Amino acid sequence: MSLKDKTIVVTGGSRGLGLGLVEALVDQGAKVTVVARDPTALAAVEQKLSVAVISADVTDEGAAKRILADVRPEVLVLNAGATPRMGRLDQLSWPDFTAPWETDVKAGLYWIQAALNLPLAPGACVLVGSSGAAQQGSPLSGGYAGAKRMLWFMASYANGIAKQKGLGIRFQAIVPQQIIGGTGVGDEASSAYARSIGIERETFLARFGAPLPPRRFGDHLVALLEDPQYATSVAFGLKGDTGITVLEGEAA
Repeated sequence: MSLKDKTIVVTGGSRGLGLGLVEALVDQGAKVTVVARDPTALAAVEQKLSVAVISADVTDEGAAKRILADVRPEVLVLNAGATPRMGRLDQLSWPDFTAPWETDVKAGLYWIQAALNLPLAPGACVLVGSSGAAQQGSPLSGGYAGAKRMLWFMASYANGIAKQKGLGIRFQAIVPQQIIGGTGVGDEASSAYARSIGIERETFLARFGAPLPPRRFGDHLVALLEDPQYATSVAFGLKGDTGITVLEGEAA
């Protein structure tokens, strides 16, 4: 589908991967609303890109319902998430270990529920941010890998519910398959892993091959939304070297 004049909501769109996506969407002529917590960062995005902005806590169930009811997006991108506390399993407190569940998964649950129960209009698409950690694990980031795998499962579960209810909404998981420098999560993770093996952060990041900067990430998601070959698959891997790959095919 063409994204020109499409109404799109992006959570966590004021920095990092989310901002790269918002830039790419604006270049396609989409009508974008950015949801994030930091009003200063939102004001900067609003001024730079002329997008609508809403300051809200993405883990607020009421905010999720209200924003989707007010904006009625044709595309919803659930990108917001917590930067995990980095450390070994034997070093993390329970609050640190579960932080990605309390933010990423909790927000995912509320926004997916709102999309299904409002519901969004037939033909709407919900992109759910996951991570390559969901495939490979991430031993220095506590519950992060499990949280991201849960979000992938939730996208699949939501497809089943949408089909049962005849909603015509599709849910797709987005799985960056490398640590991405220049983002909050990427910088924390790459620094921790580099220290653990005694190398520089840049050397560690180079192991992933071609970088995947936020704007390129955004361009890949634009392609994914616009190209009909991707319309029915459930999960997609994104990598600097290989671009978009299908990780999970058509929903049952």
